Amino acid sequence: MRNSRNNKSSEKGKRNFDSPPPKKYGRKNFKSKSFSEKPKTQKSDDGSMRLNQFLAHAGICSRREADKLIEAGVVQVNGKGITQMGYRVQETDIVKFNGRTIKSDTKRYLLLNKARNYSTRIDDFGKKTSVFELIKGACKENLLPVGKLDKNHSGLLLFTNDDKLSRKLSHPEHEMKKIYHISLDKNLKSIDLKKIKDTLKIDDSLVPVDSISYVMDKEKTEIGLEIKSGKKQIAKKIFEHLGYRVLKLDLVFFGGLTKKNLSRKEYRFLTTEEVNLLKRL
Repeated sequence: MRNSRNNKSSEKGKRNFDSPPPKKYGRKNFKSKSFSEKPKTQKSDDGSMRLNQFLAHAGICSRREADKLIEAGVVQVNGKGITQMGYRVQETDIVKFNGRTIKSDTKRYLLLNKARNYSTRIDDFGKKTSVFELIKGACKENLLPVGKLDKNHSGLLLFTNDDKLSRKLSHPEHEMKKIYHISLDKNLKSIDLKKIKDTLKIDDSLVPVDSISYVMDKEKTEIGLEIKSGKKQIAKKIFEHLGYRVLKLDLVFFGGLTKKNLSRKEYRFLTTEEVNLLKRL
């Protein structure tokens, strides 16, 4: 009977990460494009964009050729001819070339289930191990990742050309809910699990955790962690702070988005409902 009670006790607080997360979490119930050049963005904090970049994104010409068109005075912004190099436009501005209104890119939102050993660095664009190779040909627009996942980490990675939403979701002060499935090099001690629940202090800052538990039907090296902090690599730092090494880190939930029906290395475009959800966060 004693062993039976111990077994029941060891199951408490575990969660099956193959099932969708519950709507609420408590500490006890935690249950493309074929790119022709390296993608860049030159939008400022106010959302403006260089006029030559706007023309290039609209498929009119290259940026260098756009400079010549601007210099020739054949580009208008809000009815006014523009010849100034470096002139910036807003998304609401009306841009015309030879009397024809030019529209900027259609906004795209793509969700990738990133595999390990794929880099999110822009500098690695064109390499076989770049995430851009996984979404190559998805659409004609240039898409950039929202935030980053380390090369040896896996899971959900959102791509978009909506710079306003991207800045919002990736800002460190924006509390975006994330759930990680983490594999450690050794069993997580119950005393250390409690320390994490009770809030650790790392780099002179408190790191509140919404929920943490052992993953259901797995060894105690498999941990589920829900957190809203936007600090870089904070999930990894939490365990390293206590003397554990993170072997695998998989982002399974991001701001209401899950990996359901999305195999590793596969992607899909978000639904209108999902996009609206992200904009309301």
